[in-house]
Amino acid sequence: MAPGLLDLMHLTTWAVCAVIKLPQLVAVLRAGSAWGLSVTSLLLELAGLLVFLRYQIYYDYPLETYLEYPIIIAQDAILLCCIMHFSGKKKQALFYSVIYWGIWYMLTLHKWVIDVAMNLCTFVSAASKLVQLQHFWQTKDSGQASALTWGMCAYACAGKLQTT
Repeated sequence: MAPGLLDLMHLTTWAVCAVIKLPQLVAVLRAGSAWGLSVTSLLLELAGLLVFLRYQIYYDYPLETYLEYPIIIAQDAILLCCIMHFSGKKKQALFYSVIYWGIWYMLTLHKWVIDVAMNLCTFVSAASKLVQLQHFWQTKDSGQASALTWGMCAYACAGKLQTT
């Protein structure tokens, strides 16, 4: 791929990642409901993103290679809070926060733990999408799921494949 085109793809991928969950957040807030969204799917996605971020930090990769991940994680955390709020499960949000904080710490207790977790990261991320699709299938309704967010996710994945 031409260097100029590669740079453009890198910048647009980063820009998309900076706002990737905003359409989903807007849909949930406008509807005042998280109907159609799977908490399990979001928790798996968040786990995959956190493992990837922790791995990048642990091995001291340049910030430019993972800068979008903290932004996506923050958006996912806000989305998770909204889902918990609208489903009446606010107390579970604190429980999940404690669990994720513990996992964040435990990932780097031994080098092999972070390495194994990183090897499973792709499967966890793919599983998150499959869980959401299964939820759509079971409910026969996409509810507040944002097609724009899903499309931006597809673009970001394709962009990262080309620019990494």
